[in-house]
Amino acid sequence: MDSSKDVRITVEPPARYEEVFRLYQELNWDSLGLTVAELQNMCQQSWYVLYAHQGNKLVGMGRIVSDGVITGLICGVGVLPSYQGVGIGRMLMNGLIEQCDHHRIIPQLMCTEDLESYYEAMGFKKFAIGMTRERKKES
Repeated sequence: MDSSKDVRITVEPPARYEEVFRLYQELNWDSLGLTVAELQNMCQQSWYVLYAHQGNKLVGMGRIVSDGVITGLICGVGVLPSYQGVGIGRMLMNGLIEQCDHHRIIPQLMCTEDLESYYEAMGFKKFAIGMTRERKKES
C-alpha cells in the first residue's frame, strides 16, 4: 500500500464487527481475549469513533471515550501493519482532534514512550504520569 488517497475516513462502522476483531488481532491488541460482541459494544459505547476503509476493508480506526463536557480520551488508534506509514493514522487523529475541538473537549491520550514524538508532532505534550491496573481475572 503506497498511498492513503483511496482510504476513506468515516463514522460509518464496518458492515461486520469481525473486521474490528481482525484489526485488533493483526495489531496484537487481543491480549484480553475480547469477543466480536465485546468489540462491537466497545465501539458503540464510545463517544466518537472513526473508521478508515479502503473499499469494503477496514484498515484502521480510532475512538474517543468522553464525558462530552470536559475531556476526551483518544484511544484505540490503530492501522493495519501493511497500511502504516502513509498517513492514515494521522488522518484518523486529525478527525478525532477536530471532533474534540468542535465540542470544546480537551483531547488527551496515553501512549507508549516510543510514540511520544509522533503525538508531540500533533501538538500533544506530556503532562502527567499515567498508571494502569491489570484487569481482574475471573475465578
